[in-house]
Amino acid sequence: MKIRAKKIALGFLKWTGIFIAFILLLMFLIPLLFPGQVSEQVKKIANKSLAGELNFSKSKLSFFTHFPSLTVALDDFSLKGSVPYANDTLLKADQVAFGINLKRLIFDNEVKIDELYVNDALINVMVNEKGQANYNVYVSEDKQPKDPNAEGPAIRLDRIDFENCHIKYNDLSAKILVDAHGFNYVGKGDLSEDVFDLRTDANIDSIDFSYANTYYLQKKELHADLITRINTNALSFILQKNELKINELPLEFTGVFTILADGYKIDIDAASENTTLKDLISVMPPEYLSWAKDTEIDGRADLLFRFKGRYNAAKNQQPDLGFKLKVRDGGVVYKGAPAKLTDFQMDLAAFLPALDVNRLKINLKKFDFKVGDKDYFKAMVQTQGMTDMAVKAKIKGTLDLQLLDAAIGLPNMDLKGMLRADITANGNYNAEKKLFPKTKGGINLQNGWLKTDYYPNPITDITIVTNVINTNGTFQDLKVAITPASFVFEGNPVYVNATLSDFDDLFYDAKIKGELNIGRIYKVFQQKGLDVTGYAKADLSLKGRQSYATTGQYSKLNNKGTLVLKDIKTTSELFPKPFFVNEGYFSFHNEKMNFDKFIAHYGKSDFAMNGYLLNTINYFLESHGTLSGNFNLKSKLINVDEFMTLKEGENTDRKVEVEQVKAQNPKMSGVVAVPTNLNVSLIANADKVEYTGLTLNKLIGKVAVSKGKITLEKTTFNIIDCVVGIDAAYDDESATAANFDAHFTAKDFNVKRAYNEIPLFHELVTAAEKAEGIISIDYKIKGDLDGNMGPIYESLEGGGTVSVRDVKVSGLKMFNVISSKTGQDGLDNPNIKGIDIKTTIDNNVIRIEPFTFKIAVFRPTIKGTTTFDGLLDIRVRLGLPPGGLIGIPIVVTGTHSDPKIKVFSKTGQKIEEAKYNEKTNTVIKEEKRENPTRDDSGEKIQGN
Repeated sequence: MKIRAKKIALGFLKWTGIFIAFILLLMFLIPLLFPGQVSEQVKKIANKSLAGELNFSKSKLSFFTHFPSLTVALDDFSLKGSVPYANDTLLKADQVAFGINLKRLIFDNEVKIDELYVNDALINVMVNEKGQANYNVYVSEDKQPKDPNAEGPAIRLDRIDFENCHIKYNDLSAKILVDAHGFNYVGKGDLSEDVFDLRTDANIDSIDFSYANTYYLQKKELHADLITRINTNALSFILQKNELKINELPLEFTGVFTILADGYKIDIDAASENTTLKDLISVMPPEYLSWAKDTEIDGRADLLFRFKGRYNAAKNQQPDLGFKLKVRDGGVVYKGAPAKLTDFQMDLAAFLPALDVNRLKINLKKFDFKVGDKDYFKAMVQTQGMTDMAVKAKIKGTLDLQLLDAAIGLPNMDLKGMLRADITANGNYNAEKKLFPKTKGGINLQNGWLKTDYYPNPITDITIVTNVINTNGTFQDLKVAITPASFVFEGNPVYVNATLSDFDDLFYDAKIKGELNIGRIYKVFQQKGLDVTGYAKADLSLKGRQSYATTGQYSKLNNKGTLVLKDIKTTSELFPKPFFVNEGYFSFHNEKMNFDKFIAHYGKSDFAMNGYLLNTINYFLESHGTLSGNFNLKSKLINVDEFMTLKEGENTDRKVEVEQVKAQNPKMSGVVAVPTNLNVSLIANADKVEYTGLTLNKLIGKVAVSKGKITLEKTTFNIIDCVVGIDAAYDDESATAANFDAHFTAKDFNVKRAYNEIPLFHELVTAAEKAEGIISIDYKIKGDLDGNMGPIYESLEGGGTVSVRDVKVSGLKMFNVISSKTGQDGLDNPNIKGIDIKTTIDNNVIRIEPFTFKIAVFRPTIKGTTTFDGLLDIRVRLGLPPGGLIGIPIVVTGTHSDPKIKVFSKTGQKIEEAKYNEKTNTVIKEEKRENPTRDDSGEKIQGN
C-alpha cells in the first residue's frame, strides 16, 4: 500500500514537473514565435488610434516583464498631446507595456490588448483658458481609417497599472492645479463592457492641490480604495464605494461625474464624520505636522464637502461648491504647557455658487476657546458677496499672548503682551457706493514682544491702540484712530500716531517717526525664497483732506518731513524682475513729494532721477489713484528686453493672468506692460538703449507715461552713426500684444549698414540688399506688435519718402535681367543720384509711386507694388534717348530672389492685399497674386 502511494506521489510530481517545464518552455517560445506580428500590430494600434506624436526606443515581448502576463513593452516611451499643446509632452515613461490576450493570440492569431502598465512616468495634463485639453489624442472609432478585410488589433482593457508616476494636471480654465508624486494605481474590471465596475487601489506619496493659486493641500499622502461604476456610452462615473485617506484623515465620496463634449457635469459629496481633531490637523501644511506630534489634541470634528453643477468654459458655466466644518470640545496643550487651550468650538459653513467669489457666502457661527482660567476668545463672522458685501461680525476676547503661545506652541515664534479686542459690525461694505458696516470697537495691545527663530533679537515695546466707530454705515461717518502704534527694534523706536475720518473725503492727521533696518526686521518673519535688505528712516507729519490735492487747494495741506530709503527691493506685478532702490532721499512739502536724490536699477538697467510727484498721499488712499509728476532721468543703460512681460525673472508677485499666458506661450517674451496709474513726464538722457538686438546710443528727448501709454516727443538717438529723430506712441493691449504709431526721420545714413543692422528697414527697403551709398528717410508708420515685440507686417500702415543722395546698385537681379533682355549694358549696375522715392504701406503691400531717374543715356520710370514676403508687381518704362520721349514698357513679376521680366508688356500679376483683424490681432487672409484681365489703360487683355 505504501509502495503504491509512493508511486502515485512520484508520478504526480513527475507530470507536474513536466507540465511546469512545458509552461516555462511556452513562456520562452511564444515571444519568439510572435514578436514581429505583435510589434507590428501594436504600431498599427498607435497609428490608427492616436493623433499625437508617439516615440519609443525599442520594444520587447515577454512573460517576465509583468509576470505572468504576456506583454509587449515599449522603452523610453513618449507621447505628445493634442492641439493646442501638440508640441508638449502628454506622457513620458521609462516603459509602457501592453498585456496581450494569450488565448486570442494562439488560437485566433489576433492581438487583443487587455492590460496596460505604465512605469516611472510623467503624465502632464494641460487645459487652457478656453477648456481645450492636450489629452484628446485618442481617435474615436467612427473617425479611424477603416479596413473592410480585417478586424485588426483592438484595446479592451480589464487592468490598468501605474507604478511610481508623476501626474500633473494644470487646468487654466478651472484654475485648478494637481501635482502628484509617487502615484501608484491598480484598476481592475471588465472594461470591455459598456457599463462596468472599476475596482481601484491607489496610493500617492505626495499630492499638492491648488485652486486660483491658493494651495489647499501640500505634500500630503493619499490612499484610495474605490469602486466606480463607469458608463462608457455617456462617459459617466458613479462613485459607489470610495474611501480616501489623506494623511490620517478618512474621507468617503459618493456621487456622479459625467464628461460631456463641452465640459463636465458633477454631483459629488465628501464627508469625514465624527473624526478626531488630530486627524483633521494632519492635512495641514507639512511644517505643522511635527508640531502636532508634540501636542496633545482633543476633540471631534465633522467635515462635509459638496461639488455640484455643470462646467462649460464657452458658456461660462461652473459648478457650485459647498463646505462645512464643525469642531466640538476641542483642546490643545503643547509639550505639557502650564495652561491649556480648552472648550474650542468651531462651526463654519461656506458656499460658492458657480465658483463666483462675488457671490461667496461665509458663515462662521462660532469660533470660541479658553486659555487657562481667565482668558477667552469668542468670534462670529457672517459675510455674503465680495464687491458688495453684507457683513455681520462680533469679536471679543482677552488674551495673555504668552499664555496662549505656551498652550498652543506657536512654531518658531515667541509672543508676549496683553491683547484685548471688542468689535461689532453690521451692515454692507461697497467701495463704489461708499458704504461701510456700522462698526464699534477696537484692539488694544500693551507690552507686546515678538521673537522668532529666524533672528536673534526681538521686537519689543509693541503698543497698538486702535479704535473704530461708524454709526450710520457710510464712508463719511467712519472714524479710525491709531493712538498710538509703536515698537522698538534693535534700540531704534518707530512711532505712528494717526487719526482718519470721513472716508468719503478722507481727512488724515498722522505723524510717523522712526528708523528701521528693513532687511533685519524682515528676517524676523523670514520667508523661504525671499531675500530682503534695506534701510528706511522717516520723520513725517501729514495733515489734510483728500479733496485738497484733487481740487488744487494746496495751501490747506500741511504735509512736511523727510523719508530716506537705501537698498530697498521692491516688485511690481507688471514686470518679471524686482526693482532695487539704491538710494532714495525724499522730502514732502504740501502737495509735492520731491525726489531730491533717487538712484535705482532693474536687471542691467540703471536710473538716476530727480523731480517730484504730485498726489502721492491721495494715490495711496484711493484704489484707483493716479500719480502725476515731472522728472529728469539719466541712465547709462536701459535694456527694454528685460521689461517684457513673459521674460524669466525672480519676481513671484505676478498677476495670475500673466502666469497663465506665460504657461501657454513659453517661447514668447511678451510685450512691455505700461502702468495705467501714472501721468508722468520725463526728460530722458540715456547713453544706451538695447531693444530686441538693436543698440540705440545717446537717446535724448521728452518721454511721457499717461493712462497706460508711452509717448516720445522730439526724441533723438544715434544708430549706425546716424542721428534719428522720432515722435512715437506705444500702448500695450495684453501680455502678448501691443500697438505703436511712429514718425522717423534720418538724414544721410549708410544704406548698406541700415539693411544689415535694422530689421524693419531690411523689410521696408528690400532692394537695399544690393545697394551701397547714402540715403535719407522721412516715414510715418503704425501697426501692431506680436508676443515677441516684433511688428505684425499685415497690420502696418503708413507712408513716406526715401531720398537717395548717391547710391550704387550692384547685382540686383531685376536690373540685370532688364539689361540682358533689352541689350542695354548700362542698366547692369546703375548709380542713382538725387531722387525721392515715395511709398505707402497697407495690408502687407508696399506701393511705390512713380519716380524717374537717369542711368547713362536712359531715363527709367518705376512704379508698382511689392510685399514684405517678396512678391513683385513692378511696371518699368525704360525711356530711350533723346530725353526719354520714347519708352519700352517692361513688367517685373515673380519675387525679389527670382524676378520674371516681360519686355514690351503692360500685363502684370496684380497682388491681392492681405486682410487683417485689428481686434483679434490676427491675419484673416494672406496676400496673393491674381491674374488681371485688363492692363493699366483699361483695355481687355488677349494674351501675353
